Amino acid sequence: MPKQSTDYLIQLIKSLTKSEKRHFRLFVRRNQASEDILFLQLFDFLEKNGEYDEDKILKTIPDIKKRQLSNLKAHLYKQLLISLRLLNKNYDEEIDNRERIDFAKVLYNKGLYRQALEVLERVKKRSVEARQKALVYEITEFEKMIEGQYITRSLENRAEEVTEESADHLRELQIENEYSNLSLRLYGLYLKVGYVRDEKDYVFIKNFFNSNLPKHDYDSLTFFGKLHWCQSYVWYHYISQDFLNCYRYAQRWVDLFEENPDMRARQPALYLKGLHNLLNALHNLLHYDKFVEVLDQLEAFPEEFNVKQIKNIEGLYTLFHYIHLIKKHFIAGTFTEGLEDIAPLKKLLKNNPYNWDKRRIMIFNYRLACMHFGASQFDEAIDYLNLIINQKTPDYRGDIQSFARILNLIAHFELGNDQLVEYQVKSVYRFLAKMEDLHEVQKEIFRFVRKLSRVRREELHVEFVSLKDKLVKIQAKKYEGRAFLYLDIISWLESKIENRPVEEVTQEKFKKSQENKV
Repeated sequence: MPKQSTDYLIQLIKSLTKSEKRHFRLFVRRNQASEDILFLQLFDFLEKNGEYDEDKILKTIPDIKKRQLSNLKAHLYKQLLISLRLLNKNYDEEIDNRERIDFAKVLYNKGLYRQALEVLERVKKRSVEARQKALVYEITEFEKMIEGQYITRSLENRAEEVTEESADHLRELQIENEYSNLSLRLYGLYLKVGYVRDEKDYVFIKNFFNSNLPKHDYDSLTFFGKLHWCQSYVWYHYISQDFLNCYRYAQRWVDLFEENPDMRARQPALYLKGLHNLLNALHNLLHYDKFVEVLDQLEAFPEEFNVKQIKNIEGLYTLFHYIHLIKKHFIAGTFTEGLEDIAPLKKLLKNNPYNWDKRRIMIFNYRLACMHFGASQFDEAIDYLNLIINQKTPDYRGDIQSFARILNLIAHFELGNDQLVEYQVKSVYRFLAKMEDLHEVQKEIFRFVRKLSRVRREELHVEFVSLKDKLVKIQAKKYEGRAFLYLDIISWLESKIENRPVEEVTQEKFKKSQENKV
């Protein structure tokens, strides 16, 4: 078994819950004596030790020979998946339906064609109710094969009916696929380049979207067709920084699930993703009251769906919960309180039980750094920023990487590390020089930081006021406002000008904005 496959085996074993481990042992021992099952002994060893040590395995389990290990690991991996499949079918409707299709295939292979068709008819009805269009198409094709090869006399004109069903399902699948492809391509563009930064970027995204947008009537679409339609528009407006329209289409996404409540239980990941995008849009619009209302809706989801039942759903819920809990505190400026609320997140990031990707973890590290910075805990902010800066430069989220370096310089300036700031400026300059099309905000802040070491302390007040005036003008520009959601540099400048903590300044601005809405 190759090293990568061995790593996958260890990762799979570490992901198992206590109930899944218990189920696996019962599953294995059902028909065999445990003393004779070498792969179960290998499982017990790996589960206890948490790592693969070949010499230790051979010494601890002498019945296992070195030449057997590769096959034993592969067999163990397969048996674990079989056990998990049996366990998961109790609460995953699609797995259960696929098992029923397998039953129909067994009956077909035995020549029991009528029984096979009856099983397929029942599972097709379940799949239609669950909007599992691809599965329905697969079942219909199976029915066609049986009807086309054998005289079943199941129904008069059955051949015509099955043929029409197949054509309808295929047509609907093709339309769903057109919208899902567009949505995925837009998401890929976002991961690669982020938000539009100027009119040229906007024209490119607009032309890309319009040239690839399928032309179908919304009301004629299936549930998933409508869902992917909403997703496509959400990503288009999100990348374009049109957050008002992004909010409107994200709301339609969530409303689609409210109109089809059964689909929340059947597609919890897509429902949670809809709430996540709705919260993102509300955060970007700084619509605090509505944001809190939708956040409550997100946090109430475990009352409707047992998120701990499926690790993926638990991971998504936990991810979105902490993302938006942090954003709630960002809007209100309650950084110190926020750090208490998100304390469990730090342990999650260290252990990563949900296998969050490096991009997610990098963004969390940046947000944690901003929380500590807002609470005037500059040493802690630097610790999290270094986790980003010291990575081998990844090919994603260059905007976050550049802001992390700029914030790191400012944090060291706050600590009075003037010599370190002067030294690091050169490193940051080299990094930013490699970046293309930096935000005006980044350029202006970096110019300011570069000359900090040459400015006397008594002259800093004038420099702070000058930079603030420049940034206020930049913030009013169409495509530059987004940068201030990464780093509220204007509040920091105001705190330096007024000689007050940045948290106090941010909270005061938030209270005034709320009073103005009354």
